[in-house]
Amino acid sequence: MIDAAQIGLRLRAARERRGLSQQEVADVLKLPRTALTNIESGNRSVSTLELAKLAALYRLPAARILEEDQAETDDLSIVLPRAFQEATNGPGYREAIDHIVDLCREGAALRHMLDQDFELSLPDYAAKITTAGEAIRHAETVAREERRRLGLGNAPILNIAELVSSQGIWVAASDLPDGVSGLFLNHASIGFAILINREHAPVRRRFSYAHEYGHALFDRVETVRLTERRNASDLIEKRANAFAAAFLMPASGVSQQLRRLDKGQPSRQAQIVYDVANDAATEAEIRPRTGSQAITFQDVRAIARHFGVSYESAVWRLKSLGNLGSSEVETLLTQKDKSSRLAEILNTPVVEILPPPDDPEQELRGQLARLVIEAYRQGEISQGRVRELAQKLRIGAVDLLDLAETARAN
Repeated sequence: MIDAAQIGLRLRAARERRGLSQQEVADVLKLPRTALTNIESGNRSVSTLELAKLAALYRLPAARILEEDQAETDDLSIVLPRAFQEATNGPGYREAIDHIVDLCREGAALRHMLDQDFELSLPDYAAKITTAGEAIRHAETVAREERRRLGLGNAPILNIAELVSSQGIWVAASDLPDGVSGLFLNHASIGFAILINREHAPVRRRFSYAHEYGHALFDRVETVRLTERRNASDLIEKRANAFAAAFLMPASGVSQQLRRLDKGQPSRQAQIVYDVANDAATEAEIRPRTGSQAITFQDVRAIARHFGVSYESAVWRLKSLGNLGSSEVETLLTQKDKSSRLAEILNTPVVEILPPPDDPEQELRGQLARLVIEAYRQGEISQGRVRELAQKLRIGAVDLLDLAETARAN
């Protein structure tokens, strides 16, 4: 039977995941903070009413907190409906998600068969955060480190889904409610998986992939992490948003683009020239043409296109980097339609790079097809199994088997 200490640990972990202080929670329960401290340390039992209030505040079923053996009850068929009731009970959503999860299970089994445990090498940047400032600083630091680790430099990420999948994470777009941007899954039966909303615009899907990748780096302690409107104020969501912005639009890369646009320079620049003949220095001041450094809607559009993000994302990133003031942000956001009109006049796409594929399962099918072919090549699966997997992948069994036979012959 679960004891008070275990309950306290779970309640503390749930509170920290929501980014709430002990005082904030104590105020909701109308208790002294010391009472909550004692509950979390196991020195005081929690009443049924208090547990119900805490579960609602932490967005967890009360029964989840009291489960004796969570490892045994954490089957995804139970966890997903419980954590994602709106989506999994909605029309078509449950079937779509179950299909993706089933493919991930098949892929995980193939990986195990081939001794390919990719997710074990993915860095874990988990850290406790208590303020929005800490969340943003942590996200910026990790985004820089990940770009360094992956050898991305300042360049835009051409195919974010492919990049994330290369780190051993299953990725796919799926039918999700409009209020849900995506979700991150971490379960022994599948490993790491990211699903994003297939109905959202291409630039938003790119941002969602980066956002959920942030959860894989920061928040893998959770079995299911939803990104939805109602939890946008959570600190870990703010951290994932900040990570996505910094990962897709690195600070040094944005500065480089501004320089190419001849924008973002200080209004006055002191220049010192050394005179070797007289062994002296001459100082001069360079002042750009009045108004020439103002960042306009077409500059924002150029930066957004370069990095493959939305116009709004580019505006807020420039604001976070100190290139725009609040009044400038307000003006630029009202000029978004001008940016769209410019694209229409020039007949240019919204982004310079390729958007995510219209086929929502393209990347996931590619991940699994490679594993099927390799497993067959190594004699781990039969022709019949190849045909079964081809049917699940919704691709031609004859074609997949032909490719597998070719690989085996090499």
